[in-house]
Amino acid sequence: MTYKEKAQDIYNKLGSGQLLEAFDQYYADNVVMEEPTGKREGKPACREYEVNFLNSIQEFHNLDVKSVTSDEDNATTTIESAMEVTFKDGNRANMEQVAVQQWEGDQIVHERFYYNAG
Repeated sequence: MTYKEKAQDIYNKLGSGQLLEAFDQYYADNVVMEEPTGKREGKPACREYEVNFLNSIQEFHNLDVKSVTSDEDNATTTIESAMEVTFKDGNRANMEQVAVQQWEGDQIVHERFYYNAG
């Protein structure tokens, strides 16, 4: 499977409610995840963040993957996506982001998210 196909598989799983399954399959034990609001290191800390995010959602409305690109020679994928959710506090949000993933073999070792945290 190419890196692009792996990235597409992750987002297919996300769209079908399998975020944690995708995370467990595709993220390395030493993964580092960065975003405008902070940085997490190691699979347990990153997985806990994902669990907390899922637990904050009341209803998932939509996931739109706008673009998936890949630099196969450098094991890098980039995904542009938008997601619409309603949080348990009642706020409905449309979140747009770009994720840049660095792969080693079959797993992501570094992922950086770009979005407006404002």
